[in-house]
Amino acid sequence: MKTKSKGLLVLAALLLALPLLLTNPYYYDVAIRIAMNAVVVIGLNLLIGYTGQISLGHAGFLGIGAYASAILTTQFGWPSLLALVAGCVAAGLLAFAIARPVLKLKGHYLAMATLGLGIIIAIVITNETTYTGGPDGLSVPALAIGSYELSGDKAWYAVMALLLLVVSWLALNLIDSPAGRALQAIHGSEVAAQVVGVETTRVKVRIFVVSAVVASLVGSLSAHYVAFVTPGLAGFFHSIELVTMVVVGGMASVFGSIVGAAILTMLPQLLSTFEGWETVVFGAILMATMIFLPKGIVPTLAARWRQGGGKSDAKPAVKPAAKDVAKAVKT
Repeated sequence: MKTKSKGLLVLAALLLALPLLLTNPYYYDVAIRIAMNAVVVIGLNLLIGYTGQISLGHAGFLGIGAYASAILTTQFGWPSLLALVAGCVAAGLLAFAIARPVLKLKGHYLAMATLGLGIIIAIVITNETTYTGGPDGLSVPALAIGSYELSGDKAWYAVMALLLLVVSWLALNLIDSPAGRALQAIHGSEVAAQVVGVETTRVKVRIFVVSAVVASLVGSLSAHYVAFVTPGLAGFFHSIELVTMVVVGGMASVFGSIVGAAILTMLPQLLSTFEGWETVVFGAILMATMIFLPKGIVPTLAARWRQGGGKSDAKPAVKPAAKDVAKAVKT
C-alpha cells in the first residue's frame, strides 16, 4: 500500500476516533479550528511548498469569503450556501485577475506584492463601515442547508473532518498527477520547466486561484461557525501564522500541513499558563523547530526514519529532473 493511502487511512481513523477524546465543547472548538486551519494550509502549501510561490497575504482571501457570507446573508437576504459560493467565486476572480502580474515577480518582490494585496483587502474591510461594520465586525447567521441549520459542536466537527479528509485526498491526487509534477518542476527550475513545454504562467495562475478559493471557502465556514467576523481574520498577522504553519509542519507535505496547523492552533492554548510569556515561549519553540527540523517536522522525521533503517514507502521530496517533467507533460 502506498504511503499516500496509508496516510489517508490513518487520518480517517484519527478523525473518527477523536470524538471519543473530546469530552467538552472547548475541546471540540479547538479540533474544529485545527481542521479549518489545516484545510487552508493544505491549499497554501500547494502554492508555497510545491510550486515555490510565496504568499504573505493569503488571509485576505479568508476575509473575502467570510465577509461575502456575512454581508450577503445579513444585508441582502441571500441563502448561506449561495453566499458561500459567491465568496469563492469572488476570491477566485480576484486571484485570477492579479495572478499573472504578481506571479511574474520572484523572491522578495513576490512576497511584498502578496503582502500588499493582503493589506489592501484588510484596509478595505476595515474602512468600509457601511457593509462590513468596520473594526467592530459583523454578525453572521447560522449556516443553513435548505431548512436545516448547522449547529452544535458535533455537527460542525463532522463537517470539518469530512472536508479535511476530502481536501487531503484531492491534494494528494493532484500532487501525483501530471499537473502536480508540473508544479514541482516549476519549483525546481522554472526555466527548465518552460524548456520542456510546461506553461508555467498558466500552471502558477491555476494553483494560485485554487489556493485562494480554498481559503475563501474556509473563511465562509469560519464566519458561520463563530457567528461573527472581524477584520482581524484578513489581517497580516493571520497571513504570517498560516505561512508559519506551512513551514513548521513541512514544505511540500500534505500531512505536514495538518501537523503544522494542529501544533500552531493548540500552542497558544497550551502556553496560556505562562502569563505574559506566551509569545517568548512560542518564538523559542519555532526557533528550535527551524534549527533541529529545518525542512519541517514531517519531512525531517520521515527522512530520519529512512536513514535509521525504518521501512517506509515514502520518497523524499525532490525537485524533478527535466526528463521527468517532459514525461509528465506528455502524459
